[in-house]
Amino acid sequence: MLLKHITAAEAKALVDQGATLVDVREVNEFADENIPGARNEPLSRIGGSTITGAPAVVFHCKSGARTRMNAGALASCTDADVYILDGGIEAWKAAGYPVSRG
Repeated sequence: MLLKHITAAEAKALVDQGATLVDVREVNEFADENIPGARNEPLSRIGGSTITGAPAVVFHCKSGARTRMNAGALASCTDADVYILDGGIEAWKAAGYPVSRG
């Protein structure tokens, strides 16, 4: 399955329409800073995860590198439409969208 790369604005629009936002960073990174409403599914454990119940899933990390490098594993953990937030949480912040800090 090919994962579509999207901008922060596109990701926000999808989340506002009911998409699940999944942060693949490790627990400590997520605790330090995260996008409100995001679900934390660290890459180190995502192989055993199944993400269900959403029309779409948007994956993100800090900068987008981890999600790009693990696209196959991410796509296999859901049957929803799958997207990667290009630029990760850094792009989200640069677009002016809110984050929560530890």
